[in-house]
Amino acid sequence: MLPESNRLGETQEYYFSKKLREIAELRAQGQDILNLGIGSPDLPPAPEVLEALTASARRPDTHGYQPYVGRPELRAAFARWYATFFGVELDPNRELLPLMGSKEGIMHISMSFLNAGDEVLVPDPGYPTYRSATELAGGVVRSYALSETKGWLPDLDALEAEGLDKVKIMWINYPHMPTGAAAPPEFFYRLVDFARRNRILLVNDNPYAFILTDSVQSILSVPGAREVALELSSLSKAQNMAGWRVGVLAGAEAYLKTVLRFKSNMDSGMFLPVQEAATVALGLGREWYDRLNATYRERREVAFRIMDTLGCSYRRDQVGLFVWAKCPGGIDGYGTCDRALYENQVFITPGGIFGPAGDEYVRISLCSPVPVLEEALSRLGGGARVPEQSPQP
Repeated sequence: MLPESNRLGETQEYYFSKKLREIAELRAQGQDILNLGIGSPDLPPAPEVLEALTASARRPDTHGYQPYVGRPELRAAFARWYATFFGVELDPNRELLPLMGSKEGIMHISMSFLNAGDEVLVPDPGYPTYRSATELAGGVVRSYALSETKGWLPDLDALEAEGLDKVKIMWINYPHMPTGAAAPPEFFYRLVDFARRNRILLVNDNPYAFILTDSVQSILSVPGAREVALELSSLSKAQNMAGWRVGVLAGAEAYLKTVLRFKSNMDSGMFLPVQEAATVALGLGREWYDRLNATYRERREVAFRIMDTLGCSYRRDQVGLFVWAKCPGGIDGYGTCDRALYENQVFITPGGIFGPAGDEYVRISLCSPVPVLEEALSRLGGGARVPEQSPQP
């Protein structure tokens, strides 16, 4: 065996990669495991999107290599989508770079801008890939704690007081995963000012913008944001296209050109039928998102009841594709999840995988139909609807 690269450092296999393998093994042993852990939409894309994919794939001229910057029609569709829903005007030829999913973009940005020893502000709790991409690129993770008492927003004054001379990138993610917190619009203004004062590249990872939110927001709507901010968006969640791997990086041309220098050495362009279908998906109207959210709203009510049964407390105003809740009496989230899995054959996610600040929390995905959620509720000891006194206001 060759020794592993020093670049891997302390980076471990992604939690869900390991857990899905374990669940597969338990199922192979005959256990009927209900998976409420992962945010992989179970609903299909819109029919017209599927039709566009198949029609394009049948043509003989759609199977070759594609431009590294994506097809012009896809970039134009992303520009119209941003203008229609976010109120942000972007130049499709200079300020939008299609990606094979936004997770790819996290790695590309890290590799494009970080030198060894550069510090990166990473939310705790937060998406684990921010940490791993930083480490793989040679950067130094500098966690910033988020707390329920502060609405899961960073304390910018405290961060500045600590000194930020070595910080090059700050990852933010609103609507926030895993907590479901939505940032007040005025907070984006504070973030942009913070980044400008401290010469930090601010990156908003924004895949949950449409899921159970009252309004969709982009940090690029803030005047002057393009000087200091990039934004990642994805079709994985709101268009039910997780496995298709379609995302976009939006921001100033100079930043995107730097990312393209790295990206163009990593792939050979997205499959044309996927790009043509994504173009159709980006043209879906508000009624598509309304129907999708009606489904998730119904599922969320059952997920709340599961949290009631577990004795957990939660906010009913959280947004996004999950329900995030605090275990009772300081109980460890890992223990709660292990009991649910090994005693009741229900997999839910421990909040600690998103950072130490999540240790006392658990998370349920809304990517299962109501009957599956109700079966999980039954297995965990729930039944009749619980009066709404345990959740926080």
